Amino acid sequence: MARPNKRVGWWLADSADAEIRRRVGALAESHDVVQIAVMPDVHLAPDVVNGVAIATRDAIYPHAVGGDIGCGMAAAALDVRLEQPSVAQAQRLFARLRELVPIHKHGQAVELPEALGGESALSDEGLRRLARREGRVQLGTLGRGNHFLELQRDEADGRLWLCVHSGSRAMGQAIRAHHLRAACETSVLPWLDARDERGQAYLSDQRWAARYASASRQHMLHAAARAVSEVLGGSGLDDDTLLDCNHNHVRSLKLDGETVWIHRKGALDASAGLRGIIPGSMGTCTHHVEGRGSEAALCSSSHGAGRVLSRGAARGSISVQRLRRELGDVLFEPHMARRLVDEAPSVYRDINKVMRAQRKLTSIRRTLLTVLTYKGG
Repeated sequence: MARPNKRVGWWLADSADAEIRRRVGALAESHDVVQIAVMPDVHLAPDVVNGVAIATRDAIYPHAVGGDIGCGMAAAALDVRLEQPSVAQAQRLFARLRELVPIHKHGQAVELPEALGGESALSDEGLRRLARREGRVQLGTLGRGNHFLELQRDEADGRLWLCVHSGSRAMGQAIRAHHLRAACETSVLPWLDARDERGQAYLSDQRWAARYASASRQHMLHAAARAVSEVLGGSGLDDDTLLDCNHNHVRSLKLDGETVWIHRKGALDASAGLRGIIPGSMGTCTHHVEGRGSEAALCSSSHGAGRVLSRGAARGSISVQRLRRELGDVLFEPHMARRLVDEAPSVYRDINKVMRAQRKLTSIRRTLLTVLTYKGG
């Protein structure tokens, strides 16, 4: 590959603090790391920072994918145009979403989609048992933290869209933990060799988790569309408009004639022509984008706006009153306000500043404004 072995490229919306630079520098010295691209939404996280893409030749780093394997975004348009639901409509919609899109688990197990190949596609019997137990009750559930389901309005034509951010739930965490037990410890981070059986087992299981996460998001979109149809009218999703992407994965990519493994943790695949979704904070906007295929950035871009305050710092400094002010006309469940202060808009970077920092990585195709947000807190 015609590039230095340990090159770090930075696409920053603002300056990166010393700890981020230290962590990235240590990662660049890890076994078999060829190149790193740091995205404008970079922020601290355990093990490997969020908002980074890492290229290796043969080493596979589970921590450089994270525990929520396949976490990502899905969106589709509705045949509804509405400026703003009434408070009564919002209350009814939230009530139905609580029933149809649970935060944690369904009351009864659901069948896993055929596209997953069933539980038998997983490499380990313990993982297969977990898929039969937790996987079947968590498919189509939202999760907490920064995961959300939103009703959004296309700023150009007023059409309403549904957008969901969620991942592989318990399955991704279990897959990472299982394979880390077999990993080598001769580097800053434990790693697996893509050329042997253990590395191939992890790669297969992480692809399964990514398919699970995608199926879960689409399950939630259809369930939420049912709720919207009941409350606001319309006939449901326009399946032709479906977008689905994920930002926690490892994939092979040919760069300069050599095949490498691209780990993305909180980074979107922005290969040339590939469509994706980059959200801001709740209360701002979401961009539908198309990748420009920048090899210097490992064909990657940000996956969102990126936190500037930790959850603890946000809870200590942002009041419920400030949250309500920052959300403005965005509808949310009032009883959740105290639990949502660590997701307030000011906790995140300005998404438009982030997009300007990566204008060579993606192009904006559509901008949607948040109308209603449903979160677990």
